[in-house]
Amino acid sequence: MRFLFETGGGIVKGFQGKDIVLVEDENGFSIPMLIRECVVIDTNEYNFEKKTVAPKKEESKKPVKTTVTPLRDEEDDFEPEVTYRPMERREGEKLNVALAFVPVDIKQISTTIFETYLVNDSNYYLSYLYASPTAGGMKLRAQGIIEPNTKLFIEEFGREQLGELERVNLQLISFKEEKNYMKKPAVDVELRIDTVKFYKLHTFSTDSPFFDEPALIYDIVRDDRPVRQVYVEADDLKEALLQKKKEDSRPRHTPQPARKQKADNTVEVDLHIHELLDNTNGMSNGDMLNYQLDVFRKTMDEYRGKKNQRLVFIHGKGEGVLRNALLKELKSKYGSCISQDASFREYGFGALLIIIK
Repeated sequence: MRFLFETGGGIVKGFQGKDIVLVEDENGFSIPMLIRECVVIDTNEYNFEKKTVAPKKEESKKPVKTTVTPLRDEEDDFEPEVTYRPMERREGEKLNVALAFVPVDIKQISTTIFETYLVNDSNYYLSYLYASPTAGGMKLRAQGIIEPNTKLFIEEFGREQLGELERVNLQLISFKEEKNYMKKPAVDVELRIDTVKFYKLHTFSTDSPFFDEPALIYDIVRDDRPVRQVYVEADDLKEALLQKKKEDSRPRHTPQPARKQKADNTVEVDLHIHELLDNTNGMSNGDMLNYQLDVFRKTMDEYRGKKNQRLVFIHGKGEGVLRNALLKELKSKYGSCISQDASFREYGFGALLIIIK
């Protein structure tokens, strides 16, 4: 404490009445002073002895267990231990591998860049080589090992590189670490990529279990079998269309029924389509039925004037479509003729006997 109007100060030792304070100076004398003439300060510039106040004892608390992560030296080649491995699945014992293309910004499909992923949907590690053909051979685009049940980013490309991806090649070798496994054949698959699809929103599917975002996915291996694409060259397709046009323009020959004349003079006609035609390419079920009915009509017209002539038409069992069509024709055009099932011993339920009247 300092005195307000006098030099000096000291430590408060007590009070004398309500207005007087006893201040002990540096010589140990107690000086009475009016309280209003004193100023409380917090200093030790007078070298007064201060009493040491012992800190309060805090209640003991249970120690808190903490984990300290040591900082690594940046110069050290530090690699954290990998403890996670995807669980094996029963269906994962078959190789299923796909190549996926994912647009970075699907809303800007005309300008966005794309990411390429290799999807390993199996319990096997895969050593892979991903390349594309060039004029001088092959260009390696990515290589490495992909873990089981994992998708792996392998490259990024823009539209200016689409020309390089019209054909790509993937080679795969499968294995397992630290356990026995069934040997799988090495895979060597060449894919033709339709680069036009990279300009169309609807070609990027949102139904894939491997990606949350839309993706264009090509199967490489499905259930242990490498996928083989069927290529049709434009020149071959053009030639095939021209050949079909020539065949369609040729006049059709009059149907020639497959007939047999039995010992009792019964005429047997087999209406099975493979007995009537060598080739049914391009014919629908309706076309084939009409052809069979043409054979039936021409045979009936040929024998219409021969009384009591017996005709057996073999229609087969099937679903009864041809049989019903024959009975309808008989009723509408050949009402005077008698019809019944042919000999069960010879034909079962697959033939119709007609007697001309």
